[in-house]
Amino acid sequence: MSATHTYLPYKAEVSVPSKRLPAGACDCHFHVFEDANQYPFAAARSYTPTPAPMGAYRAMTRTLGIERAVLVHPSVYGRDHSSFEHALAENTSWLRGVAVVYTDISDRQIQYWHQLGARGTRCNALFDGGAAMQDLQEIVASIKPLGWHLQVLIDVDKDPDMVIKMSRFGVPLVVDHYGHVPAERAINSKGFNNLQALIKEGNTWVKLSGGYRISPQRSKFTDVAPLMQALLKANPDRLVWGSDWPHPSIAAPMPDDGHLIDALLDACGPQEIQKILVDNPTRLYWND
Repeated sequence: MSATHTYLPYKAEVSVPSKRLPAGACDCHFHVFEDANQYPFAAARSYTPTPAPMGAYRAMTRTLGIERAVLVHPSVYGRDHSSFEHALAENTSWLRGVAVVYTDISDRQIQYWHQLGARGTRCNALFDGGAAMQDLQEIVASIKPLGWHLQVLIDVDKDPDMVIKMSRFGVPLVVDHYGHVPAERAINSKGFNNLQALIKEGNTWVKLSGGYRISPQRSKFTDVAPLMQALLKANPDRLVWGSDWPHPSIAAPMPDDGHLIDALLDACGPQEIQKILVDNPTRLYWND
């Protein structure tokens, strides 16, 4: 994707979910893009997002019934965590975060992020601006004492054994967006099968997020439903849900966040919803 490419903004008006969400429901994956004059984007980036401030995100969560959330530092800011730090500091009662740790980040800096509410580090292998794959073991050594997890954005089928190697690093592994394999071929792929086996073991988690990134659909996501069912069968205690708001770097049309949560509500029973939206996020992000 070109860094100068212009994308559509998020939907300001979203649908009300078909069912009421449980108390304490958590969106485990979103980003914010504030005024670029205040928080400039990195020169080396894969895309340029449209503005998506925290106030707009909170308006969306009120419509959906989301009470807690996890802010993921996006690749377009590179090493600069100023926006991330400000958001966490201003929203301590309901917000946790996932930073991007590099090998030269000091223990003192990581500890500061921990105090603000960060509970993991992310490696984005699909977009420029993130930590390098070859540095992960060194990075993991710096976050392990704090009980953080490693979150990765990878296509698990490009190198099916890579996710297995990452799961052995000694910290919990969280895999974004169903493993980012196109839905039409994911269910029979070696990478997705490995992912199911890993969440059965219990040290790996999967985010039921970004379904529109692996599917051409924008509402029912019937092609993603079999993947969700396979992961639920493998281990519902290792799944969390994320909106991926404001849905950066995707082609039109922009998804409706109400439809995204409805895809989960349609696929799961009340006990599974409680686990995915409340209990599992609490275990992963509010475990102190």
